[in-house]
Amino acid sequence: MDTEKDIKIEEHPPIETVLKPIRKFMHVETSGGIVLIVMTIIAIIWANSPLADVYFHLLETKIVLGFGDYRIDESLHYWINDGLMAIFFFLVGLEIKRELLIGELSTIKTASLPIIAAFGGMLVPALIYLIFNPGGEGQKGWGIPMATDIAFSIGILALLGSKAPFAIKVFLTAFAIVDDIGAVLVIAMFYTADISLVILGIAAFFLLILIVMNFLHVRAPSAYIVIGLLLWAALLKSGIHATIAGILLAFTIPAKARINSRQFLDTTQSALEDLKKLRSIGKNVMTSNELSSIVYDIEDSCEAVQTPSQRIQDELHLFVAFFIMPLFAFANAGVKIDGNILNLVGHPVSIGIIFGLFFGKQIGVFVFSWLAVKLKIAEKPHNISWITMYGAACLGGIGFTMSLFIASLAFGSLPLAGNAKIGILAGSLISGILGYVVIKKYSSDKKKNGKKIFTNNL
Repeated sequence: MDTEKDIKIEEHPPIETVLKPIRKFMHVETSGGIVLIVMTIIAIIWANSPLADVYFHLLETKIVLGFGDYRIDESLHYWINDGLMAIFFFLVGLEIKRELLIGELSTIKTASLPIIAAFGGMLVPALIYLIFNPGGEGQKGWGIPMATDIAFSIGILALLGSKAPFAIKVFLTAFAIVDDIGAVLVIAMFYTADISLVILGIAAFFLLILIVMNFLHVRAPSAYIVIGLLLWAALLKSGIHATIAGILLAFTIPAKARINSRQFLDTTQSALEDLKKLRSIGKNVMTSNELSSIVYDIEDSCEAVQTPSQRIQDELHLFVAFFIMPLFAFANAGVKIDGNILNLVGHPVSIGIIFGLFFGKQIGVFVFSWLAVKLKIAEKPHNISWITMYGAACLGGIGFTMSLFIASLAFGSLPLAGNAKIGILAGSLISGILGYVVIKKYSSDKKKNGKKIFTNNL
């Protein structure tokens, strides 16, 4: 019998009853996609309601940060697209770095198929778009159908549950991440304003500081955040889109743990043994200084065994999924539909995006993947049929977040921005529906009428 008198704890406080379903919802893969859809619907309805002026005036509300000559005076819409989205790109950068180091892009064997698939999924949609928009203002939107929205596409696979093989989730995630790399490069090279070489040099100096910090094994996230903000501000004034700062910052965050798993086990086991000794001599460990020291050692070990990159990624995930992306969707999906919607949808920009996302993505991803496997350049995931691969290619046509972002860069406040948004919403919707139906009906090489459909022997 323990002689220790532990302080009473409340095992099931009332607040937990309230928070438990909320936490469960926020940790479900599909939840982020659900919130995105809801915010998109709200934006579209509000933008076409009698209160439409309130919606657009809200987005144009001025927000000033800084002082004197060193201040940024821009609209709420600007801060969302150029400020908060830098955090989104930072998270994307961390995911890309992880995949390059230990994930599906870490070796030539595993990376070749998603890289080739992503290349086809960017090239074909852009070419299809340019067929409908060979010149004029509309031509600027060629990068819009190139993008794949990871959150939405993976969310749909999550809705399918066990019907979506794990290997297809890995493939879709990998080629969507390569797709993101391509989108970032497109934004950096083709959707930038006039570049100031002097300010760009200042940005390069801040980037150099971040690289040196990584080389010196600086692990404090706050240090990287401070310099990262300076890098963002410099890029904002340089002419290169400021969200690129998020990607650059992500690649400087340390991705090595301070201790390995064996050291972690040794340290925590030693701390737990010390705790047992305190209990055995009857000390009230719940109020002792020794307990604080033991807990600190365990906390320090838990922090040391995780890489700063992974810790930051885990902490940012919910914030990005449930705040930044829904807020971005709310600010960018609100297109005012004036007159005949068929005229709006039938515009070359809208048609180019719809055809690019729907036909371009599935053709580019699937055909390039098939050719890569047949030419023995890459290997197809085992136990995954070609029809399931085709379903994943269709899901690649869900552009949404990244497509809306590129559309805002391409057309800004031009009327064509409305056509682009309609095209993105329509193309993403039909791509998502087709991908869902195909994978649900034909995944895992299920037999129909005694014959395999579209099997690995294609």
